[in-house]
Amino acid sequence: MYLGHFSLREAPFSITPDSAFFYPHESAQAALNTLLVALRGGEGFLKIVGEVGCGKTVLCRQLLKTLQGECVTAYIPNPDMGPDDLLMALALELNIKLLPPISRHSVLNALRDCLLAHAAEGRSVVVCIDEAQAIPLRTVESLRLLSNLETEKRKLLQLVLLGQPELDVKLARPEIRQLMQRITFSEYLGPMPADHVSVYLAHRLTTAATDEHTDVQVFEADAARAIARFSGGVPRLINVMAHKCMMLAYGENVHRISLAHVRLAAKDTPGVVPRLPWWKRLWRGRAAAPQLLLSETALRGPAGSKP
Repeated sequence: MYLGHFSLREAPFSITPDSAFFYPHESAQAALNTLLVALRGGEGFLKIVGEVGCGKTVLCRQLLKTLQGECVTAYIPNPDMGPDDLLMALALELNIKLLPPISRHSVLNALRDCLLAHAAEGRSVVVCIDEAQAIPLRTVESLRLLSNLETEKRKLLQLVLLGQPELDVKLARPEIRQLMQRITFSEYLGPMPADHVSVYLAHRLTTAATDEHTDVQVFEADAARAIARFSGGVPRLINVMAHKCMMLAYGENVHRISLAHVRLAAKDTPGVVPRLPWWKRLWRGRAAAPQLLLSETALRGPAGSKP
């Protein structure tokens, strides 16, 4: 592996969601700020929607890390389960001991008693549900029941839903409009701007470096720009391509990532933004010129005509 070659203590571009590598570009920081302000303000239902690979799980873990010590937190990574199973999973996350016979009613009562005990001690309870677009429609009712757990003054449970755009489609269905109406704050998590990619690469390398003397400027400027272009700013694609680039550089026994490395990595990475060959780009430019001329002629009208 290339860790020793680049003086790194761990892999800098792993796609495992590690909050230590969280990079607060505009969209990610805006989403985190919205969540923190809303949760600290006592809001009950929150939603984060983002495209595949844009860092929803890393954002979620950064949120839980930030809230550590402020409140009780629970994390459900896979909500693709039945209504009763979701309640049981939440009870398990909150370390609630359930006594038989176990039913939905008994689980809800146990959850309510647990939440009331935390509220009496001045602790908020925040539950993050990742991949929320996978929640079956029949399970949405369990979320609505959880949202009903409240006192006259405050919500006993705060829920954060994180999912792909399909989550919005699901929540727009008429039969679950009651849940949609309870979501008070929503934020979109998008790709990072192209001019942030070089900083992001250096940030990941700095986090993984063995010490402060490690060279973290290993990506040449044109290589970083190419990664930004090919990845479309999607962090997961950036990580995959950067990892392959470092492997190529290690294989060549060099310490700089060049544009040639990026192009090779892009060819081997599904999902990157394809770059047209130069002759196709030239052909498209020439093909567009007559169309532009025709548009201008149409605007001017026939020769000799008055405007």
